[in-house]
Amino acid sequence: MQNKPIQKIVIVGGGTAGWMAAAMLSAQFDSTQCSIELVESQALGTIGIGESTLPPFVGMLRRLGIDEAEFVRETQATYKLGIKFSHWQQRHTQYFHPFGRLGRPVGSYDFYQCLLRARAAGEPLGLQDFSPCSVMAEQGRFFFPEQARHTPIGGANYALHVDAVRVARYLRRYAEARGVKRTQGLVEQVHRHDSGFISRVQLQSGQSIAGDFFLDCSGFNALIIGKTLGSEFIDWRRYLPCDRAIAVKTAATETIAPYTLAAAEKVGWRWKIPLRDSTGNGLVYASEFSSEREARGQLLKSLASEPVNDFKTIPFVSGHRREMWKHNCLALGLASGFLEPLEATSIHLITRGVELFLRYFPNADCHRALVREYNRKISADYEEVRDFLMLHYCATDRQDTPFWRYCRQLPMPDSLAERLELFRASGNVGQTRDELFRPSSWQSVFEGMGVRPQNHSARVNQLNLQELKQALSLDKHAIRAMVATLPKHEQSLG
Repeated sequence: MQNKPIQKIVIVGGGTAGWMAAAMLSAQFDSTQCSIELVESQALGTIGIGESTLPPFVGMLRRLGIDEAEFVRETQATYKLGIKFSHWQQRHTQYFHPFGRLGRPVGSYDFYQCLLRARAAGEPLGLQDFSPCSVMAEQGRFFFPEQARHTPIGGANYALHVDAVRVARYLRRYAEARGVKRTQGLVEQVHRHDSGFISRVQLQSGQSIAGDFFLDCSGFNALIIGKTLGSEFIDWRRYLPCDRAIAVKTAATETIAPYTLAAAEKVGWRWKIPLRDSTGNGLVYASEFSSEREARGQLLKSLASEPVNDFKTIPFVSGHRREMWKHNCLALGLASGFLEPLEATSIHLITRGVELFLRYFPNADCHRALVREYNRKISADYEEVRDFLMLHYCATDRQDTPFWRYCRQLPMPDSLAERLELFRASGNVGQTRDELFRPSSWQSVFEGMGVRPQNHSARVNQLNLQELKQALSLDKHAIRAMVATLPKHEQSLG
């Protein structure tokens, strides 16, 4: 078995995770050498609360050769330049977490350190004045940054707001066109070899489907990775206290903002995601501090118009499986873990999971070294996202409700505590090459939550102060001047 190649992959579960995996794998393998079969049951439905993505999602579409304009049109997508946070540090405060470039280096000197030195000299400079995405979002404008690489908005980036159900439908067509077989049915039993490896799944109809490798995309049910293989779930409720989400759609708005809104509320936070034909709304909250009835009432009060579908309530626990790859089974999506949707990381972690699997793609024996390295890397990704999400809560100055007072006292993992200490000491964020959130993301949230460095790098003291101020001023005004000439977001959608 040691050198036997994987000749068949079975994906248990459809939805976003299942069909994204099917699409990405079918783009890599000839179906005559490695066939892919996806099993899904319409009776289970789709959670579908995640309608927001990160820039790597656009990169994934391009690698698959998908026509972006067609995808945007068919999924009713809109463009996303970042996230606007309201009431997080204190009530009536707001800040923006942009994608892409945030400032330009001054010569060989790091932009953020230059900004800190200029501020120390009395210059009242705002961090987001140097982000093309922030300025575009403020003015409701959008332009494809790859068409303006050598301009003041070069280095900007973007993601998409999408309808999750339409995304799964689109990726299904893509995957089936590349030979993926879809079987409809509900998995009733999972059978194993004496080695512990999965041999086949049996449907309620009695049909058996064998495979060399299995992807568990069965959602919170975690049918294979959890119920069959017993991979332990690591519970992070002590770090991320919200455990419920209520979602509902309203009519589309006339003006479509090119960003997600995340507004802090008394017992959690609510989102607003603009699509072309509707608006996604939701409230993420902690059941310890609110009943479902109270949370639903709070969400209803915030809606700009009447709901166009029924409220959907989703209970969840933040955390992940200790082994997301075990034996010949890899868990993706909700089966592998879940971190609340504050920074829209759910779809990204699916993409990341498949990409890492392809990086360590095994033979049928699934060598333990490959499995260990995959689990180490994907666990580090989850921990990075956990820390980034937690920063929004634990750095708050709000004390107006029991929930926010509780968040101020959350126990902090060492990794986040060390990053906070480093930033406060020098404005550095400490980062490895493989991390999702770049320094600009950490800087934006640190500053937005009122966390400030005590000092800047002594190295930038070598710069001529007047020349430094002039360089920063030119960059700031060049960005704003060019953004003013760009089309409105609605025009860019076509």
